[in-house]
Amino acid sequence: MSEAPRAPDARMRARERSGREAPCYAALDLGTNNCRLLIATPAASGFRVVEAYSRIVRLGEGLSQTGRLSDAAMDRALAALSVSAEKVRRRRVVKLRAVATQACRSAENGEAFIDRVARETGLNLQVITPREEARLSVAGCLGLLDREAAAALVVDVGGGSTEMSWVDLSEGKVETDRIPPIRAWLSIPIGVVTLAERFPEGDCPTDSWFRAMVDAVKTEITAFKRAEPLRPVFESDQAHLIGTSGAITSLAGMHLRLDRYDRSRVDGIWMSRQECDAAAKMLLALSPAERARQPCIGPDRADLVLAGAAILQAVQEVWPCSRVRVADRGLREGVLMSLMSDRGVRRRRRRGPRRRRSNANRGAEA
Repeated sequence: MSEAPRAPDARMRARERSGREAPCYAALDLGTNNCRLLIATPAASGFRVVEAYSRIVRLGEGLSQTGRLSDAAMDRALAALSVSAEKVRRRRVVKLRAVATQACRSAENGEAFIDRVARETGLNLQVITPREEARLSVAGCLGLLDREAAAALVVDVGGGSTEMSWVDLSEGKVETDRIPPIRAWLSIPIGVVTLAERFPEGDCPTDSWFRAMVDAVKTEITAFKRAEPLRPVFESDQAHLIGTSGAITSLAGMHLRLDRYDRSRVDGIWMSRQECDAAAKMLLALSPAERARQPCIGPDRADLVLAGAAILQAVQEVWPCSRVRVADRGLREGVLMSLMSDRGVRRRRRRGPRRRRSNANRGAEA
């Protein structure tokens, strides 16, 4: 399994050697479908996870029809956020960043819900832009980029939107703890929840129903032209995809035929285009009840996983790659790395004169 993204503060290694207790940092991601919390301490290889929490809350359920967050959805999200807040307090987190994405961005009552969260849980949720969401997802997947490739397309499939980032890897040896140039990015207002609501499955999934979902997503992607300068790289098979989402990791679990979901076996695996198609066909052959019994899917994702497979297939048809790397990481990890990076920058600035001499020496040696 690939290691977590690298944290750019060398003093973290010194702290570990000294035996002093490392501070805890926390990232909370409230999406359209999930509430996810990650608490970690800095480590030489990136960070060490202290506690992780994830709950499917379906905050965006019905949002595409009403334009509002429902009372039931907000109550579910608040329950998960209350648990998260308690975990943050118990771990004595020194710095937390809590972000909200598409559901809170688009809902008429999104701002009122954010205020309610602050009153009832003490958590200050920040609604981030699609652009920052895409950048943080890339940051969280840095350790999975194939540095021998010329480009990568990071696809973050959420509940209410899908973010796509075209990453340029052609500029020679890029530092593994720095985000390579993102040449283009796209956010489409289609995720697994919104797509599943737009195309109700019925009692039995059909090829034509699945194809309709794929074509709807392709329409959104093909209208985007800013990534076209990278088209020759993809056509010559010098690029790869990175897919990050619960739906894609579930697809990978099906491909591996796991008896239970195992992150250590899923995160970082490579799947061929043919293997992705075969896993989607396996899912199409199952009824919703049969999918719910699959250990890597479960009842909470049974009605959403095929929408995720359709989004992935649409991306592969428009931007074909022979290889897909599956990521059980993304936005939360990107937020954590950002918190730890900011901390390192502030310390360097406080000790500016000494650091400038060190930089000058390194420059002379280079």
